[in-house]
Amino acid sequence: MKTDIEIAQEATMEPIVTVAAKLGIGEEDLELYGRYKAKLSEEYIRSIQDRPDGKLILVTAINPTPAGEGKTTTSVGLGEAFGQLGKKAVIALREPSLGPCFGIKGGAAGGGYAQVVPMEDLNLHFTGDFHAITSANNLLAALLDNHIQQGNELGIDTRQVVWKRCEDMNDRVLRNIVVGLGSKGDGTVREDHFVITVASEIMAILCLATDMKDLKERLSRIVVAYNFAGQPVTAGDLKAVGAMAALLKDAIKPNLIQTLEHTPAIVHGGPFANIAHGCNSVRATKTALKTADYVITEAGFGADLGAEKFFDIKCRMAGLKPDAVVLVATVRALKYNGGVPKAQLSEENLDALKKGIVNLEKHIENLQKFGVPVVVTLNSFVTDTLAETDFVRAFCEERGCEFALSEVWEKGGKGGIALAQKVLKTLEEKKSGFHVLYDQSLPIREKVEIVAREIYGADGVSWSPAAARQAKKLEELGFGGLPVCMAKTQYSLSDNPDLLGRPKGFEISVREIYVSAGAGFVVVLTGAVMTMPGLPKQPAAFGIDVDDTGRITGLF
Repeated sequence: MKTDIEIAQEATMEPIVTVAAKLGIGEEDLELYGRYKAKLSEEYIRSIQDRPDGKLILVTAINPTPAGEGKTTTSVGLGEAFGQLGKKAVIALREPSLGPCFGIKGGAAGGGYAQVVPMEDLNLHFTGDFHAITSANNLLAALLDNHIQQGNELGIDTRQVVWKRCEDMNDRVLRNIVVGLGSKGDGTVREDHFVITVASEIMAILCLATDMKDLKERLSRIVVAYNFAGQPVTAGDLKAVGAMAALLKDAIKPNLIQTLEHTPAIVHGGPFANIAHGCNSVRATKTALKTADYVITEAGFGADLGAEKFFDIKCRMAGLKPDAVVLVATVRALKYNGGVPKAQLSEENLDALKKGIVNLEKHIENLQKFGVPVVVTLNSFVTDTLAETDFVRAFCEERGCEFALSEVWEKGGKGGIALAQKVLKTLEEKKSGFHVLYDQSLPIREKVEIVAREIYGADGVSWSPAAARQAKKLEELGFGGLPVCMAKTQYSLSDNPDLLGRPKGFEISVREIYVSAGAGFVVVLTGAVMTMPGLPKQPAAFGIDVDDTGRITGLF
């Protein structure tokens, strides 16, 4: 079997103006980045606001395992399958981060014959959105430190600087650093930190902003530090907003590319779901809904993270109402949750499948709590047996879910027709009664408790003394009425990555809380989750190269 990058490089792409025309988008509505990439113009986005919305379908998954689940692959294949059925569909995805590309996970363009292309461009620099976000983030950091150096008129307490620099790379040595070393002219010596770009509040703001006016208002609310009186100092106070917005002028525009079968794909924004809110931009999703009858979008990692944040943060803020959810699982991943080592996952093991399927069960229950119809799909592997797939099918149907096998990795859109038909059947027969999980006006600690108990299955929450003080302080400052964005390991329903399946008898440990006032949520750090990942011993970067003709190899 060919590798993903070989399949992508051998594909014949249509000019992006041809892809856009399928949606009624003219060349004059595009800002071209070569032949196969484009941004949608502000004029076009404004011109379609009065159109009715299409149906919104969220793709999510069980907790990720080393066996792989294929959530993006399923999203892309489902969009291609809608095209095979003659339906007008658009896929709305996030942009990949360079961190995973050169780390362990690889890119985020899908896989096999269910990919978005140009694959190399998307996984690397694409249209420069992440570079713009990084630059805006670090401009604010530079203005902050310069303000302190130039007399500190705002009375910033250098021990309470909360704004961090960022870089879109896994670089653990930047997590905790000291800046300002050297002479007096080199700045004030203080502890500083880096986060990966996809965890920057600028990324969240870009993905939640409705237009440039909203973007600037959100940027102005960013809390960068606290003064000696304990009051917030904002980006607006530092007069940073105009320059930051100038850097983001093009990045705020959604990007248009295509799948291997030329289905349009709007790809924009990329916050991680384990440390940020895990959804593509509101602008991209809303634009997609105005241009197609069916929009397939996804949320990062498992449904305990990405889907919960999609519902409780993105949909709440943007007024979106999803019509159906596709929950992706694999037999291999379920057996892994049942205790089977990765090397033995190809062998039939119904006992392990029965033990591990409780992870899928919990995710089904969680999604049903939001009132949205659920379709479960098994991303098919050649090692799956009929007995195993029949068991999963019966398990899902007993819980009121439609079920379908997905073979999109091998067959592209044709391999997703069964899934697409089940999604269409669900949309026709079941009306979504979508609602959020909690009232955002509740106290911060109560909102965290609700997510921990209802979504993770925890017995309760253990608060560090610092986190308890921070929650109280944020409420005193007027931030208590914001939704909560839980930062948690993606590998388990708990905050312990080693607890597989459906863990019970545990508490969620909250170690830190801070406000992302511009984004409009409170970030809650649990367990040992890091906002700046590190590279593994054998990073994917070792296998990536460029040959003498400029052809990239090893990217996946």
